[in-house]
Amino acid sequence: MVVTYNRLDKLQPTLARLLETGPDGLEAVVVVDNASTDGTAAWLGNRTDPRLDIVTSKTNVGGAGGFEIGMRHAVERYDPDWLVVMDDDARPYPGALETFHALPPESWDAIAAAVYFPDGRICEMNRPSRNPFWNWRLFLGTARRGRNGFHIPHDEYEKSGCEIDVTSFVGFFISRRAIEMAGYPDGRLFLYGDDGIYTLGLSRAGGRIGFLPQIRFEHDFTTFGGTGVAKGQRFVPLWKVYYHHRNLLLLYRLAAGWLFWPALLVVLPKWFSKVRHHGGTRWTFMRLMGLAVLDGLFGRLNVRHADIVAMSEPRRSDVGH
Repeated sequence: MVVTYNRLDKLQPTLARLLETGPDGLEAVVVVDNASTDGTAAWLGNRTDPRLDIVTSKTNVGGAGGFEIGMRHAVERYDPDWLVVMDDDARPYPGALETFHALPPESWDAIAAAVYFPDGRICEMNRPSRNPFWNWRLFLGTARRGRNGFHIPHDEYEKSGCEIDVTSFVGFFISRRAIEMAGYPDGRLFLYGDDGIYTLGLSRAGGRIGFLPQIRFEHDFTTFGGTGVAKGQRFVPLWKVYYHHRNLLLLYRLAAGWLFWPALLVVLPKWFSKVRHHGGTRWTFMRLMGLAVLDGLFGRLNVRHADIVAMSEPRRSDVGH
């Protein structure tokens, strides 16, 4: 299953790679077109492979909404034993799906592939992790080494696999049993963190997620010209400030339990200090950040995307700031 929005140049090689796998290894490819305006709909309409199943959203519901729509549709229409999900700029290495079928997947409720940049480097944004709040050794390692304390080490990519708690929706294989345990992604999250929240929720529900580096995916991630959601340290476009931080608070709360509240004393000052990277839009940045924190703390998800976009427009108060 693939979610796409205005990235036809990325979607085309992704679908070509997927359809290289025969019907025995890939029954159908559900593509959720998030109301693209770049010719994606017309191009998809001219495809003739009978395995392509196009679902078009009336509006852009974000990656989270697309994954919820697509997974629900795939389950209702095909009743599959397993689904594999990815963004439009991510695709399996040749033979990856065959490798999945050759493994004993019944050992796991879900499986995360090893994800690499096209040049062969490990894609850090897709490096799976363990929850440090469930393991004091990992917690202490995180305090010393930051994200390297809880993300799986690089040498795991050369081993036979390990259990994880959290991963991304790039090369994520999920069984029907796991969907029965965790439900579907929450489309109200719109963008960022929906995969982490979903997979951590699956782990909390007792689902076993395996990282199997034998299964390799490529992530042609060039949207921001850097690593993460910001170009350098500046969020582009600015409305992403809201979703990134609101959803991170939801994820941290799910992960940390009662330790969430003392952790805020460390997290929030770092977040608000990012304003220094947003010269010319600082007041707007602070408004978005403030709303993100409030909505994250109170679990408010019923925000209209159009309102967030409007809120991110530069104001007169930003002049000189």
